[in-house]
Amino acid sequence: MPGDAAFDDKASGATASGSTAGRGGRGRRALILVENLSVPFDRRVWQECTTLRDAGWTVHVICPRGTKRDTELETEIDGVRIHRYPLRAATGGPAGYLQEYGAALWHTVRLARRIGPVDVVHACNPPDLLFLPALWLKRRGARFVFDQHDLVPELYLSRFNRGEDLLYRGVRALERRTYRAADIVLATNESYRDVALRRGGRRPEDVFVVRSAPDTDRFRPVPPEPELKRGKPHLLCYLGVMGPQDGVDYALRALAKLRDELGRSDWHAVFIGSGDSFNAMVQLSRRLGLSEQVQFTGRIPDADLARYLSTADVCLSPDPHNPLNDVSTMNKVLEYMVMGRPIVSFDLREARVSAADAAVYAPANDEAAFARLVAGLLDDPEQRARMGKIGQERISGPLSWRNSQASLLAAYAAACGDGAPLAAGDTDRAGKRPHR
Repeated sequence: MPGDAAFDDKASGATASGSTAGRGGRGRRALILVENLSVPFDRRVWQECTTLRDAGWTVHVICPRGTKRDTELETEIDGVRIHRYPLRAATGGPAGYLQEYGAALWHTVRLARRIGPVDVVHACNPPDLLFLPALWLKRRGARFVFDQHDLVPELYLSRFNRGEDLLYRGVRALERRTYRAADIVLATNESYRDVALRRGGRRPEDVFVVRSAPDTDRFRPVPPEPELKRGKPHLLCYLGVMGPQDGVDYALRALAKLRDELGRSDWHAVFIGSGDSFNAMVQLSRRLGLSEQVQFTGRIPDADLARYLSTADVCLSPDPHNPLNDVSTMNKVLEYMVMGRPIVSFDLREARVSAADAAVYAPANDEAAFARLVAGLLDDPEQRARMGKIGQERISGPLSWRNSQASLLAAYAAACGDGAPLAAGDTDRAGKRPHR
């Protein structure tokens, strides 16, 4: 790998708000910073990259290297230039996170120096620490777009169950610093936008809703494969991260109730994905006596994911009610919808916003009710078909990535001080060009 090039402060004087204004993305450079996932595995970030590329931006990404995919340190994919660094995930409590985040920040600055001056630095949380390299780049002429994927204070409360202790106050302070440093904030839904306005003190015209949405050109239904049901009449699917706050344990206990209390053994369940709790969830499945009916695949290629979801009769969204989940948009819900699958979810505010009548909702954290709703859908193929159609219509309509593209490009136009949005057509309220 080549050595780090010195940052050319003189070259960085041609900023986005200077001589380049009004020309859309042509000749401009964007640098996207990600810490918690590799790219293009992070699908939201990848869609943002390709949207900006198509608008004429030169796009660079700095992110960690993956373990089984996204392993090259330097690569260019479809015109997007990706710079990756080795990173060991945190273990062992706060000291582990300090080591992880310190290494990530060091590598991020190192690679940013090599990339050179940019017009926009676009930092995606968690953690709320990337404002530090963003501030460094702002001093060299860049505009700072904060892409808030998670509410980190709520994530802390939901994941660690330690209350509003000293560390909680610390993450709140980092969030405030990030809001204060940002020129523009991207929120994944209206609940997050409200937090940016209320807690972050941001002006409404500086906060844009850019919803995550599946790429329907890449991710679409395929013919079902009954053999994936392992000889059972029905297939249940879970897709997503398996962390302490993701509710896989709730789903497993609900499936045990489906079998033991409702007498239903006419199903096979597949849990797709990985995460900090993967091994613990496999062990819980064994303790519940579900090993013969529950399969854990780990992360799988997109083609295999499409096969499972296209065959599923019911999809599971067992995220429990907590401060984070209630206001977060779950990517798995959107991916179930694009595949035309009915969903069982706990009753969360943003789950209803996303899925509407494409899901049925159990009272918060009620595993027995969750099991009853699964059983009811297994017995009603017509309702399953209706719900699946509703989901697909929502994904192709109000929740489509086309709307998010327009909002993203309008946000970049606002960051750069352009006189007009970069996207053709009008967007909704949260995506309009701010009046400055």
